[in-house]
Amino acid sequence: MSPLRSRALAFTSVLVALSPLCGPLPAQEPQTQADDYTRYELLDPASHSFRIHYHVSATRPGATHYFNSIRAGSEATVHGVQDLMTGASLEWDVEPGDEARRTGHPTASLEGQYIKVTLARSVPPGGEVRIRIDKTYRDPEGYGGSADGITFSRSLGIDRNAVVLPPGYELTGVNYPSQIGEEADGRIRISLLNRGPSSVPLRLTGRKLPPRAAPAARDPDRAESPSAALPPTPAASASGSSPTTARIDFTFSERAFQDREIVYYLEPPETHSFRLYHDYTESRPGVDRYLNVVRAGSRVSDPSARVLDTGQELPVEMLRGDEITARGIELSRPAAPSTEVVVVRFDPVEEGQSVRLRIEETYTDPGRYLLARGELIWDRNFGRPRNTLILPGGWFVTANSIPAVVSETEDGRIELHYVNDRPDGIQVFVKAKRR
Repeated sequence: MSPLRSRALAFTSVLVALSPLCGPLPAQEPQTQADDYTRYELLDPASHSFRIHYHVSATRPGATHYFNSIRAGSEATVHGVQDLMTGASLEWDVEPGDEARRTGHPTASLEGQYIKVTLARSVPPGGEVRIRIDKTYRDPEGYGGSADGITFSRSLGIDRNAVVLPPGYELTGVNYPSQIGEEADGRIRISLLNRGPSSVPLRLTGRKLPPRAAPAARDPDRAESPSAALPPTPAASASGSSPTTARIDFTFSERAFQDREIVYYLEPPETHSFRLYHDYTESRPGVDRYLNVVRAGSRVSDPSARVLDTGQELPVEMLRGDEITARGIELSRPAAPSTEVVVVRFDPVEEGQSVRLRIEETYTDPGRYLLARGELIWDRNFGRPRNTLILPGGWFVTANSIPAVVSETEDGRIELHYVNDRPDGIQVFVKAKRR
């Protein structure tokens, strides 16, 4: 279990004694959740308000409701709740803490207020139900502005967040390492992944931009294509003497929004094998398959897949070499005789809907996972934002090149969790010894 999930479970694992006002009730399991992401869209600073789009997965098996707390000191307006698998609107209500305890959230604060969401289906065993809550908070202490600019100051308790500035504002300061991007409408977006165990005390400042100058008149003899205003690639340097290596057209996605994660369970290093599962959300309309091209040097066995939203098992096939082309599978590059791909098929995704998949496989990779001089060696590139490596039973870590959060699984295995907020991969090198 990753520290992200462990932290969510630990937060809700201690049952609070029921108030006498609630009367005796049967024992209830605490609420659990995963994959939280919050997007704050700052509105006019004079309003002290911001729109929130909160994505979360309810994970307690059998749960039919999800409770989202309303932060103390904020005035909340709920615009709606959506089931992310089907796109359907969900029923919701606002309940005080004692009522939330009575109706399914045994650890609810008696002083709190909760948005109670009726889920589209009960949470399947080992699965999750994904929802998005759309609401606006008014918080004069956390957000406001003056003639000098705006300030957004908030403790962020979840691990993936984005803040979008109001139209016409520039970013002048942010106190936590963040990715910065521009929205399609020109607003500036600041997003971050929390690597540590505590909340991020985020403080962000911005300033009103001067009015934009009118665009220059177009040359009627110049082509009207979108790329006409871009320099050629490779572009000439300022002096015109040599080409530039700058990535002029480089684009990158918002790392914090990406919800791909992977967990590796290492088997004894003599086998060169490890069991893994990776979770992936597909939202492109018409897509009906997931292709996992096996990394060169690795062999895959025992693949399986299921829909986390429903628990449905999915058909899986392994194709190699000419089989890939013969089955009409198109890859980014032609399939070589040694190319291996795992194909997972599911119902085509419809507009406004999505499907959350979990793919499990066993990999054997002598080149990246081995035993050398009595030590376990792991040397592999991680491309996802969230990656977890679990050592075999009876081994302890002696070297780790990329900073990680280290913990212990319930059965005593050492677990290393990596949060990569960069848009590229990290080369993880780990050594371990037998106890």
